[in-house]
Formats: sequence, structure tokens, C-alpha cells
Amino acid sequence: MHITTRITTLFLPVASLLIAINVGSSCAHAAGLPTTVADALKRGGIPQNAVATYVQEVSGPVPRIAINSSVGFNPASTMKLVTSDAGLEILGPAFTWKTQVYATGTQNGDVLNGDLVIKGSGDPKLVTEKFWQFLRQIRAAGIREIRGNLILDRSVFEDTSYDASRFDGDPLKPYNAGPDALLLNYKALAFHFLPDASRRVVNVSVDPPLAIYPITAPIFSDGPCVDWQAKLQPSLDRNGTNFAGAYSAACGEKTWYLHPYQMTHAEYFGLVFRQLWTDVGGVFKGSIVDNVLPPNARLVTEWQSPALPEVIRDINKYSNNVMARQLLLTLASDVLKVPASPERGARVIKSWLTAKGIDAGQLVIENGSGLSRTERISAEAMGRMLVAAFQSPVMPELMSALPLVGFDGTMRKRLLTQTVAGRAHIKTGSLNDVRAVAGYVLAASGKRYAVVCIINHINAPNGQAAHDALLQWIYENG
Repeated sequence: MHITTRITTLFLPVASLLIAINVGSSCAHAAGLPTTVADALKRGGIPQNAVATYVQEVSGPVPRIAINSSVGFNPASTMKLVTSDAGLEILGPAFTWKTQVYATGTQNGDVLNGDLVIKGSGDPKLVTEKFWQFLRQIRAAGIREIRGNLILDRSVFEDTSYDASRFDGDPLKPYNAGPDALLLNYKALAFHFLPDASRRVVNVSVDPPLAIYPITAPIFSDGPCVDWQAKLQPSLDRNGTNFAGAYSAACGEKTWYLHPYQMTHAEYFGLVFRQLWTDVGGVFKGSIVDNVLPPNARLVTEWQSPALPEVIRDINKYSNNVMARQLLLTLASDVLKVPASPERGARVIKSWLTAKGIDAGQLVIENGSGLSRTERISAEAMGRMLVAAFQSPVMPELMSALPLVGFDGTMRKRLLTQTVAGRAHIKTGSLNDVRAVAGYVLAASGKRYAVVCIINHINAPNGQAAHDALLQWIYENG
């Protein structure tokens, strides 16, 4: 029940991504790069035409650096900045998601002779602890026993097939979880392994707890603990989990987070509901039914998510992919008032950028998280968006959501000994052939700069030194 904080760090994939870039003649000459940055790129074997850079003082009329900035590059997780800024400006900083509970039939005392209906709106942060509180809220509304079915209304998001293996062929990774109108606990499971040497067995438990869910533990073994996950072959679906292989006592207590991709969202939701409803003193023996809200249902209670800025912080500081997907779909459902799809969410963002006078011609949004081989944006479009965002009323919410260099999030271990530490809010992006940074740097001069630097190249993993050099250069010379 307590995997919320740790699990957010599991949404940081490194996946194969080969990208060919056609740098047009309109791009600025690479000579504009600071020497320290150019030298770092050279040492990393990264050609300058594989790098897009845009640096502009937030109150300045023109960019300080604009190199390859009009070309569409894959931004990896820095695309979350676009989704986040659009969410804050379009939905507003006070926006919350509402999960509503309805009842049908009649009620005698605390017994509901009818169905309980839960209608989702896409809450990205309905985690186990909050769901338990939500169920307590339903109990406090006077319902103990449900003698009908549990109806799940997930219709606010378009019902489309989702292939969890499409991105990198590893559907068990939590970052490959798909979005859902009733997303619960990021649709992840935490398996806790605890060897018992006296009995020579391995005890395995799961969090969140699932009703009537058998787990077959791995074989107890001796010897060193080396690459323990590779020695286990998990197989999990709605009927239970089996861990083939052996687990060494030397490994001690371990936790493995997995995405149960062979369960539907409704099946996962139902298993957690059955167990937690029992835990709060409820009784339910009916079926889990996917359907829409019946017209005769009456409202019982509703749950409100944290406000959007808190969700934005999780999306950016911990690069939570499924939460970003949820936000993109929410933009579609809230603005267009139709069942949401990624394509509709992308249309909303393109229209928003165009209305701000920003050329979105290079923008390609697949899911809004950056976990994609096809997403594209120009460094100029993202840079100009950041400049405009700094002048917007929601600037404080956006900036505070970004990792603070040297202190937290995905930037907590970088530039620790440099003077730019604590002076820049930077979102990172990382795929096998992509490295990206985007955000704001407060220079020693007191001026603040928007910065975007994206590398698309097979040697992109060598690009961190160049990005760090750029951030430090802006601090010293901006």
C-alpha cells in the first residue's frame, strides 16, 4: 500500500531508438555553440548536425543561440514539458479530476440492493492509499454490502487497444503501462521477496493486495546474489502470478515492480477493489462489469484528485509516463467534450501553440510522454513555448515542477560541484539514441534563460557532458 513514491522512478526507460535527421539549409551554423559544449560533443563522437539548441533570455526579443533549431527532433521525455504547460494553461492550476460513485436499485440500511457504479475521469494519481480512503468514504456514505455488481464507467477515454510491448518489447516494465479513465496505482504491482533460511523457502507478497490472488514463489537457493531478476521468469495475469526460477538467500529482502500487462485495467481495478472493500469492512460478491453509467443511478459520493500542479510535479520530477498520457487525454476530453484519444489531445496542443504564435509544424505527438519513436518537436518551438510560459500566470507552477539541478528529480546527481547547481530547473529526456534537456537557467547576471538542447544520435548517451557544459556556460555567460 506504500509504493507511491518509489514507483514513480520506474517510469524512466532506456530503449532502442535510431533516428535519421535531415538538417535543412535554414539551420544556423554550429559555430554558435560555446567552445566547452562543442569540445564535449567532439569527445563524445556526436556531430553537431545531430544537436538542436535554442537559448533565449526570457525577456529578450531574439535567441542567444539557435542551432538546428527549426528541425524536428525526438525530444524524449522533455515532451512532458509541452503536455504539462498546455495542461496548466488550458485546464488551469486549480483543476482536479473527479471519480464519482453512483448507486442503482434500493438501499435498506447499509445494504445496497443494486449496483455500485464508479465513473472515472482519468485521475493520474489514484494510488492505493487514496483508493483505500475513497472506499472508506463510500462506507461512510452508508453502504456496507453491495448485492449487485460493480460497474466501471471508463467511457471518458476512447476504448482503443493498447500494446504494452510496442515500444521496446518489454511489457512487464511499469513505464509501459497504458492510460485509462480508471487508472489505479499506475497499474503496477510491487512484489516483495523475503527468503526464510530456516525453512528454506521464499515468501512473496504483493502490493497493492489483490483478492484471491495466488502467488507461486521461486525456489530457495544458496550462493551469491548476482543479477537476481534475470534468474526469475515471472508470469502474471488475473488468475495469479508464478515466479519460475530460483532466488538466493544472499539477496535478502528485495522488491520488484512489474506491469501486469495481461490483466485489463478493469480486471486490475476489480481485484484491488474486492480486497480493499473487504479490508474496510465491506461485503461484495458480485461481478466486475465494464459499462456506462445507467440513467437511473444516483450520486453517492465523489473523490477529488490532488490539484494539477502536484500531478505536474510527479510527471516532470520523476518522468512518470503514464501520468503524462493521462494528462494528454484529459486535455482532449475536457476541451473537445468527446471520448479522448491521443490524436485529439495532440490536436488540442497544436491549436494552443498556434494561438500563441508558435510554429507547431514540426510537432508530432504520439502520447505526450516522450516514450515514443515518432514524437518530434523543434528546439525553437519548445524554446519559444518556455519563453512564453515564463510570462504566463502559471509560470511558478510550471517551474517548480521541474527538477532543480543538483537537488532533486532526474537532475539530483548532476552538476553537484558546479556553480549552476541550484540555479536551474531542467527536465531531462533519455532514450538509447536521445539525450535532451529543457527548462530554465538563472545566470550569475540575474537574467533568466530558457534553454533547449536535444541530441539525436547513436552516441547520444555520451552527450550528458555537453548538456552540463551548456547549462554551466549559460550560468557564467548569460
